[in-house]
Formats: sequence, C-alpha cells, structure tokens
Amino acid sequence: MKQINIKHIPSLHTNTLDSLNFYEQEINILKERLGEIASKNTGHEVSEGIEHFQNEFIIHAEKIDELKHAFHSNLQTLEAEILETTAYANEDSLEANEQLYNEYLMEETLLNELRHEFFRFAAKWM
Repeated sequence: MKQINIKHIPSLHTNTLDSLNFYEQEINILKERLGEIASKNTGHEVSEGIEHFQNEFIIHAEKIDELKHAFHSNLQTLEAEILETTAYANEDSLEANEQLYNEYLMEETLLNELRHEFFRFAAKWM
C-alpha cells in the first residue's frame, strides 16, 4: 500500500472543526431570530416558512455533528498511523480525509445558501 508523507497534507482539521463550531453557533442564532419572527407573525404563509427553516436548521445541525465526529475520528486514525510509521499515513486514510473535507465544503456551501435564504425571509417578516 502506498504511503504519503503527512507533511505534504495541509492541516485542515483544526480550521475545519473551528468552522463547524462557528456554523453550529450561527444556526443557534438563526433559530433565535426565527423564534422572534414566529412570535411576531401568525399567518399561514409565515408559518410555512418557519416550519421550513426549523427543519433545515435541524438537518444542518445534525450534519455538522456528523462531520465533527467524522473529522475527530479521521484525525485519530491519521495520528495512529503517523505514530506507527513515523510521519507517514496510508493513502486510504488520506483519501478518506479528502472526501471528508469535500463533504465539509458542500455543507458550507449549503449553509451559506440557507443563511441567505433565511435573511431574505427574515427581512420580509421582521
């Protein structure tokens, strides 16, 4: 099995985990704003929007938790391989790391789109 020197891989875990924590906090803030909108508006149209965003926030919060767990697990795997092989990690582990990072980038894109959609909704109903 091919091995790659770990120093050639950017250290994305810490930055990614920090970003995921930020997005988790942001979802909580958006939930609070959604609660304010719900308390000030009772119409059918706004209720549908509120339910939509509640569901989206739940889905994304769960995805963030999954990604955080996966990054922690991947980091432990890489660390164990590095200790075992003195600065090298298996190519499979590195590919898993890259796939995880791509999942993170997709989630980040979706969260940004959701945030913009929510801001348009909030501007209409606040």
